[in-house]
Amino acid sequence: MTERRPGLDAQGYIAREGSLARVPLAFRPVVAAARDRLPDVFGARLHSAYLYGSLPRGTARVGRSDLDLLVALREEPTEADRAGARALGEALDREYPQIDGVGTLLYSRARLLSDMETHDLGWFVACLCTPLLGEDLAGHLPRYRPDSLLARETNGDLAPLLSRWRTRIAEAEDTDAARRPLVRFMSRHLVRTAFTLVMPRWNGWTSNLHEMAEAFAAYHPTRAEQLRAAAVRGYEPTGDADVLLGYVDDLGPWLAEEYARVHGVKAPRPD
Repeated sequence: MTERRPGLDAQGYIAREGSLARVPLAFRPVVAAARDRLPDVFGARLHSAYLYGSLPRGTARVGRSDLDLLVALREEPTEADRAGARALGEALDREYPQIDGVGTLLYSRARLLSDMETHDLGWFVACLCTPLLGEDLAGHLPRYRPDSLLARETNGDLAPLLSRWRTRIAEAEDTDAARRPLVRFMSRHLVRTAFTLVMPRWNGWTSNLHEMAEAFAAYHPTRAEQLRAAAVRGYEPTGDADVLLGYVDDLGPWLAEEYARVHGVKAPRPD
């Protein structure tokens, strides 16, 4: 019998991982400001808003963690919506030194609840997002198990991403400062993809990069040290160009091929 790991409820479904009660005290003023200002930015177009990431998990670090928001709109996002989200993020980042940047995802309610996104964006909202404003869309979504379908639809698109990553690396300035955000982003993405590769066998959920790397290591020991190093860089990135090249020339291609073999390829999206 497969062991049930952390991150699941008593019925074996992935439990929602965050809550407003877990937001550290230092970050509560910026969360309150975001909640108060979002209606001014989007007006009647706003359906609901959510926190995700380290703040609602209670693991945020002052001066190091960013504020991650997902906004559901009643219609498809426009350029004006995106500009408003950027302006809000820049203002919050200026005013609250405890955060290091703001990232806002914008989607329509229809997109988030579409059949196409049930096991990707829908799962993200239902399991990884914490309600901040408006009606919680999780009430319209199913419960999720850590199975192969979820693995495929969340991270089964690494192969096409690698070509975009190569372009981003080539176009980045030749400085540690310019490469550091790329190392952070790509490290996190690869660790999460490696984890979901083995997630159905591991039979649980975690958002901790080190725990993800260890879960993966139990099934792929020959790649274990690469994943452990990537987990470290996901939290403390370097600006090493060789790290990025290793990701797109070695670890990434291997992982994409193994993922397609085990879980298949993610269904195409319009964008």
